[in-house]
Amino acid sequence: MECLEAKETINNTFVAVRDVSYSEKKLRVPTEEEINHFLDKILELQKFLGEKTEKINFVNELLEKITWLNGINEECLIQINTVIGVAKDFHSTLIRQFVKLNFLRTKGIAKQAIKEFKYSIDSLKDAIADLESVFFSLPEIGEFNDITKELSLI
Repeated sequence: MECLEAKETINNTFVAVRDVSYSEKKLRVPTEEEINHFLDKILELQKFLGEKTEKINFVNELLEKITWLNGINEECLIQINTVIGVAKDFHSTLIRQFVKLNFLRTKGIAKQAIKEFKYSIDSLKDAIADLESVFFSLPEIGEFNDITKELSLI
């Protein structure tokens, strides 16, 4: 009886090895050229994301400069409010783009470039919130106005 079980195990192993071996022989391995093309595309993606990140950081710097402006009148506040609206739309667009990259991030492709891209998007959100606070929320607080006047005298 033991011999029958052994023969069955050996036969099952033979069939499994034969099938795997046959399928591997039929399988086409990507050429070096195809692999290099794939790797070039990853480098292009990283460059693309790097350029987008630089643009976002540029916008972040512009928004931050506005927060330090003094002598803002009603007309300037209207313009700042418009800038905030456009920046929020920009942020929303970037978030949608980031979500589309999630499948790459989870696979570890261009991980650092995607991380930097996300960080710049988060910084944009913070810059927008700072603008809203400085020009629309905080001025409603009397203590903020007093401190701002004191700081401008220094």
